[in-house]
Amino acid sequence: MSAPSMPRIFALIPCGGVGSRSGEGLPKQYREIAGRPMVAHTLAAFAAVPRLTAIVVVISPEDALFEAQVKLPDATFFIAARAGSTRAITVFQGLNALLAHGALPSDWALVHDAARCLITPQQIHAVIDACSNDRVGGLMALKLPDTLKQESAGRVSATVDRSDKWLAQTPQMFRIGQLMQALEAAGDTVTDEASALEAMGLAPKLVPGSAQNFKVTYPEDFALAEAVLLSRRA
Repeated sequence: MSAPSMPRIFALIPCGGVGSRSGEGLPKQYREIAGRPMVAHTLAAFAAVPRLTAIVVVISPEDALFEAQVKLPDATFFIAARAGSTRAITVFQGLNALLAHGALPSDWALVHDAARCLITPQQIHAVIDACSNDRVGGLMALKLPDTLKQESAGRVSATVDRSDKWLAQTPQMFRIGQLMQALEAAGDTVTDEASALEAMGLAPKLVPGSAQNFKVTYPEDFALAEAVLLSRRA
């Protein structure tokens, strides 16, 4: 079979977290928000983007909850029970699963946190539009809106210039082969894909995001995410 003439776009959703900061025993991606497990809202947004060739959800090998609680939106999705102890390992394993599924190193991977359940199809399209012709790729990010303080021993030691500061979000979109190379070189301590590319001397593109695209992490985040989802339905 001949290689596709244009690079394809695959999505990768790391879903191996244990939810240690959410204040509940249940992994946070399975906590119910607005009537559905949180990760189901994330998957629904990606299911509404027909430009994606396939979407892999990377879960823990010991995960017995995903199949029981989450109904995959359509056949574009597949599961890889390969999540590791860190995000970097989980993403690397997910990229391997994409290659095994027929992706090429020159294809794009669009990595998105399962816990950013307020992402919209329009925002996913915006990242694809901004990055698909870029030589490096890029990430959704939010220009820092607040005054930024530096701390020492619990007190303010300085006010930091915020004019060039951004909060990294996801999706983050990079070539599969280059991202795998970057993750392998950076090690498993990097907390996002862009950091691994930066360690190679590359400068990922910043795509303006939204304050609503926050990562649901702490107990109070769940009520806020639910309020946003319910307001969108209304």
